[in-house]
Amino acid sequence: MAANTRRVLNVGGASKAIPIPAYYAGWRHDLLDIDAGVQPDVLCDAREMTRLAAGGYDAVYCSHNLEHYYRHEVPRVLAGFRHVLRDDGFVDIRVPDIATVMQHAVTRGLDLEDVLYQSAGGPITVRDVIYGWGSEIERSGSDYYAHRTGFTEKSLRQALQGAFPCVYTARNEPLYEIMALAFKTPPSPHYRQLFQLPD
Repeated sequence: MAANTRRVLNVGGASKAIPIPAYYAGWRHDLLDIDAGVQPDVLCDAREMTRLAAGGYDAVYCSHNLEHYYRHEVPRVLAGFRHVLRDDGFVDIRVPDIATVMQHAVTRGLDLEDVLYQSAGGPITVRDVIYGWGSEIERSGSDYYAHRTGFTEKSLRQALQGAFPCVYTARNEPLYEIMALAFKTPPSPHYRQLFQLPD
């Protein structure tokens, strides 16, 4: 592998078979997980990432994992993300959009057990988004999959701004998720163009 290959750390991704965004094509993809059974490249609790080597990654990708920590633990997890990033690195985060879920549940008259949307893994209920994917928690027998906090776009932005000076957020309503990018330093022209970031 070339010495200048970019590296992305996929935090809590469960499996390298689960696709990550296409813009990471050609990057070295390392999986970090607390579950040794998924054979991660880095076996680690995300709350302990400051114990890892500093500055080894160009990006941290964290999709639907940050909500699995208690609210008071989120700054510690984000500090770990910042720790493993190079100076020009960024975090790429996806979390459930609790505000949109609540709004749609009320306006559509949905109860907790009603299906909110269909995912690649099957139906997702209102309860699944709030408390964690029930069928996966039952199948695995692990409470790793339970949700311990939730985010709105505003609260996710505020959490990220506690650790990163440059934060960008957007809502992806079809998937009931919030997407965020946060940079240790102002994003380079390359990243501004890649992510179509405002000046």
